[in-house]
Amino acid sequence: MIGQVVLGLSILIILHELGHFLAARAFGIKVEKFYLFFDAWGVKLFKFNYKGCEYGIGWLPLGGYVKIAGMIDESMDTEQLKQEPQPWEFRSKPAWQRLIVMLGGIIVNVIVGIFVFWMITFSYGERDIDNSKLQYGVVPGIIGKNIGIETGDKILAVNGKPAINFFGDVLSSEVLMGDAKLTIERNGQQQEIQIPSDILNEVAEHKRNEFVQPRTKIGIISDVSEQSEAERMQLQKGDSITCVNGREIQFFDEFKQALEQHVNKAVELTVLRNGEEIALHGQVDSTAALGIVLSREELPVTIQKYGLAASFPIGAKKAFSVVTDNIKGFSKIFKGEVRADKALSGPVGIAKMFGTEVDWLRFWNLVGLLSMALAFMNLLPIPALDGGHVLFLLVEMIQGKPLSDNFLEKAQMIGFFILIALMLFTLGNDIIKW
Repeated sequence: MIGQVVLGLSILIILHELGHFLAARAFGIKVEKFYLFFDAWGVKLFKFNYKGCEYGIGWLPLGGYVKIAGMIDESMDTEQLKQEPQPWEFRSKPAWQRLIVMLGGIIVNVIVGIFVFWMITFSYGERDIDNSKLQYGVVPGIIGKNIGIETGDKILAVNGKPAINFFGDVLSSEVLMGDAKLTIERNGQQQEIQIPSDILNEVAEHKRNEFVQPRTKIGIISDVSEQSEAERMQLQKGDSITCVNGREIQFFDEFKQALEQHVNKAVELTVLRNGEEIALHGQVDSTAALGIVLSREELPVTIQKYGLAASFPIGAKKAFSVVTDNIKGFSKIFKGEVRADKALSGPVGIAKMFGTEVDWLRFWNLVGLLSMALAFMNLLPIPALDGGHVLFLLVEMIQGKPLSDNFLEKAQMIGFFILIALMLFTLGNDIIKW
């Protein structure tokens, strides 16, 4: 998990700072340092000099930076600003050039995000479950039950649009951000369910899997754990479970519910083995498990492949949907519809997203997602972020003169403390949720 997080964030940090670096060099601005992670208090893990620029790795993994000559930045080095401006310094360049330098990192993040989703779409296509072929409907989780979805409901439409792709439409941000309307079929009758505006609180707490899942029939036992209750009951691979305590079982959710109702209690399973029904007795443990792996009925998965050109607009749409989802999320926080401690995640939350096993499709999906999220976050008008510098440059361009160095220094310090407070909040929030 740690390895994937470090690799993924290092790629994004280096590319982001490279955007600033290349833009500065293109306008003849001197770049003094290029660092992955911060070398706080001068502590460096690695460094070397090349053509007048110091490249290195710091010890504090909270991002990275490029130190641009003649600019008030994260280093808070103001000694250079006391000297006469030099032609190779940031402050000597026209405002439009400085604006491009400040936007360089964000532009690269957007390009990387689009490219990653483009290549994923081209390489893997789009894989989804055909909602129209889910003949047994859905099984609601905690979230789904709370809003009135029942087992066996068939979801026909989202906001009036036919829900063809189950995970793509029903579990999309359009639904899970709240205020959406689901059209369902229940016992042959159509009705609508309104998604509450604050559902994101529950999604953050329980995860999207607790909304709805496809309902599938139970299959045969494909594995029995050694020294488990199932082994003691003499359950075998290939057995088909037909009843729990005399109650007929057809679906996986029915079996799961039956075990949950008999936690720490005796249970009788009727299984079909070689054409004969056999009654086996045992005890369900505190986790509502017996120690078996059950196969399930195959889901109607569809895979759509695209050529290189056709993949581009699909990848770009996926990339920019990350930005729009972030805008919607922050809007709901500011409106008070969603709690910040529920919606925001920090480094621990990001690490859990990567998981403990290497899955390159998931890895690059997260890299693309985080790249677009970093672009959005860096564009926020907070001093010390790129967006803060962009805001001050726009003010300068409008009023025709730069803001004072004293103002910029104080703004940088305020922005720095805001960022530290946000980092501490998200980290603490991650630990509490963990």
